[in-house]
Amino acid sequence: MFRRVPGTKDILSGETDYWQKIEETSRNIFSLYNYKEIRTPLIEDATLFNRSLGEFSEVIQKQMFLIHHGHDVYALRPEGTASIARAYIENNLDKKEGFLKLYYIGPMFRLERPQKGRLRQFHHIGCEAIGSAGPDIDIEVISLASAMLQAYQVYGYKIKINSLGCAKDKIELAAILKRRLSGKTNNLCDECRKRFENNILRILDCKNESCRTLVNALHIGDSHLCNDCKLHFNAVKNGLDILGINYEVVGHLVRGLDYYTRTVFEISHNDLGSQDALCAGGRYDKLVSELGGPDVGAIGFAFGVERLLLVANIQVPKDTEKKLTYVITLGEEARPYGLKLLKELRKTGIPADTDYEGRSLKGAMRVAGDLKARYVVIIGENELKKKTVMLKDMVSGKQNEVSEEKVVGELASLLR
Repeated sequence: MFRRVPGTKDILSGETDYWQKIEETSRNIFSLYNYKEIRTPLIEDATLFNRSLGEFSEVIQKQMFLIHHGHDVYALRPEGTASIARAYIENNLDKKEGFLKLYYIGPMFRLERPQKGRLRQFHHIGCEAIGSAGPDIDIEVISLASAMLQAYQVYGYKIKINSLGCAKDKIELAAILKRRLSGKTNNLCDECRKRFENNILRILDCKNESCRTLVNALHIGDSHLCNDCKLHFNAVKNGLDILGINYEVVGHLVRGLDYYTRTVFEISHNDLGSQDALCAGGRYDKLVSELGGPDVGAIGFAFGVERLLLVANIQVPKDTEKKLTYVITLGEEARPYGLKLLKELRKTGIPADTDYEGRSLKGAMRVAGDLKARYVVIIGENELKKKTVMLKDMVSGKQNEVSEEKVVGELASLLR
């Protein structure tokens, strides 16, 4: 027997109702903020991610799904931003659209150890706003993420924000960390001792307890920020205050990908345990130009759908509210009438199904009950003679005879 690949999941009927509700809610909220959907390939040139995410990022070092084909190396996308930046450049969207607000929904892939809320194939709902370097779009993007959580009925989440500053500021921050951590590397985990040499900012994001203790004692402030970046971050905070959005400034908050600059943020939830991030994002003002495009500001975020489903209070219709009509035909002569009725019901917008196995009335009624059908239409020998059908309400148990010409209209009226 074949089994699914470790770290992947079959999303079965019943579960898909919740996925569809999350996706529908997301599309509605994005539409209110005038974001348009974009769909990019699942597979990209691996060099795209090497360039954008950073050679020493954990994703590149350990988590890439690579496909070697001759001299070419492709990768299953580990995140959405790089692909959208590539699409923005390749399709000249800066010339066609100017400032652009995009959203995406789809699977991502990372080769890592599966655990709660973390899979090898997982799903992101995210957005990217490309073409503005000003703080107003930062405010909108963070408020959009908050609005989506409210729409998902997620309670008790925390918004953490920080500013990494511009590229020069990040170099200054790295130098500050080098000085403050010098002589203390023995207190770092094995991974962070490597990061000290090649990607020191990532030490700030380590979840190891000894590293966290050391980082918290550093009291990272904003001394590395230039005046422009301080003004930008103050404007972001003021805007969030005006909108009444609660947040916490966390000086050691960084993102795990190298392209981030200035504003970064993370939304967490205690119910998720050690992997508590629901949403993460930030500004990436140099990514598009570094990939060969124009010099434009940009910001975005992504939600992990699997994690969202662990804490969201999504309401989906109960089976009894789905208003399915089940058609039962008794005997070969009744079958053509049943097929025509199914066609008319579906054409009218009424969900309908039937028994495909030629069961007895009792057996077919049992199936209708299992499917939580709201109404059952029975066509037997007597009904054929009288050109009627028997219509049964599966909730009240009442049934009555209806003309075959009027049954579709009758059901449409009942199911309104």
